[in-house]
Amino acid sequence: CRCCAEGQRHSSILYSILRSEERAAPPAGPAPRGCPCGSRRRVALRSPQVACKAASAVLVKTLRFVQNVPCFQELPLEEQLLLVRSCWAPLLLLGLAQDRVHLETVESAEPSMLQRILTARQQGEQPPPRAPAPGRPQHGPQLPSAGDIQAIKSFLAKCWSLDISTKEYAYLKGTVLFNPDLPGLQCTQYIEGLQREAQQALNEHVRLIHRGDEARFAKLNVVLSLLRSINANVVAELFFRPIIGAVNIDDMLLEMLCAKL
Repeated sequence: CRCCAEGQRHSSILYSILRSEERAAPPAGPAPRGCPCGSRRRVALRSPQVACKAASAVLVKTLRFVQNVPCFQELPLEEQLLLVRSCWAPLLLLGLAQDRVHLETVESAEPSMLQRILTARQQGEQPPPRAPAPGRPQHGPQLPSAGDIQAIKSFLAKCWSLDISTKEYAYLKGTVLFNPDLPGLQCTQYIEGLQREAQQALNEHVRLIHRGDEARFAKLNVVLSLLRSINANVVAELFFRPIIGAVNIDDMLLEMLCAKL
């Protein structure tokens, strides 16, 4: 395919576009740590309209960044969709960290299963269906747990504690975007080269700017490992279901990707 034939050109193109992302942000203190004993409690955003609006703006900005990467545009549309569908959530979280979007949450008033059973019996109704066994899919919306939210807050706090620069965010996004391990990709060697170039550019930047911090490159890669522990469904439920309802996130991404943002 064309993208594989042009593999020799990717280094300079990716390096230049990743270096061009704008907007640096001031440092912020780490988010407070939560108690692990309540990690299964259901929580919701304190001001969902405000947070969802901020997340939507970051998603638009993120997809615009992706569209402006020439190497990404050289890929077939099917490859572009595969990449975006797999990485939209970690890219969004990196954007939220870069834009210093803070999450204020409250414990949900959603009743427990026992409360619902007792209430149903008092009212003479049928008790609610049992929750599916572990590993089985759950149908319908479900609020994220306190543990899910704490994972996101821990990720944001880690980014802010490192005071990640604009260029470092760009290289991290490039590493996340160009994932050669996705099933169904055709241009795997080309995409693998792009990911390698993003990591190489990040390493060179860190060695140049942070000469006294030999562990910084490893710390930035810890950020990527934290991203992998966050479920994309949790991100969708938290930030987009309150405003788009049951709309399929893949359909929304396809529409946004094909539009000129």
